[in-house]
Amino acid sequence: MRLSELSDIHSGYTARGRLVPQADGGTPALQLRDVGASGDIPAADLQRYDLGELPDRYLASGGEVVFRSRGEPNTAVAIPQDLPEPIAVIVPLVVIRPDRARILPEYLAWAINQPLAQRTLAADAQGTSLRMIPMRALERLDIPVPDLHAQRRIVTLSALAAREMQLLQDLAERRTQYMSAILHHAARTAEHKDIAR
Repeated sequence: MRLSELSDIHSGYTARGRLVPQADGGTPALQLRDVGASGDIPAADLQRYDLGELPDRYLASGGEVVFRSRGEPNTAVAIPQDLPEPIAVIVPLVVIRPDRARILPEYLAWAINQPLAQRTLAADAQGTSLRMIPMRALERLDIPVPDLHAQRRIVTLSALAAREMQLLQDLAERRTQYMSAILHHAARTAEHKDIAR
């Protein structure tokens, strides 16, 4: 099913000038640099800006999906449900509000990030030095829509697989450090033996 049939899609807020961080007050804003390639959003550490009264379409309160329309990778991230307050979404990020009766935000982000969807979006990309995905390409992206129970299972299994991959990577790094320490110790021990002779 086309993404446009499953959700409302629109671009983030376009600031009329340079955004100047506020020490006190203001609205927390989500910018391209805040959305990690792995899907992390540091919601607690977002900078705040005086953006005035923004229309609701530019604000995320939890349950939306944010898409990186410029640069690489062009991934999507589900906004956590437990935000302490609404956050402003700034262009070139795109806000996707899924029909939650049909599709879960976490599943939608997962579906957009799958290799087939990413290849489809890349085929419509514009620009050479800075890649951009046009809104119409995102709107017509085909999303498989199983029932909500299956969607929850897919999201859970995907999260477990990602966690396993992270743990294996951490383990490999620690093994490398451990082996390096052993070899360094062995080299030092051999050096002292040679000196003693």
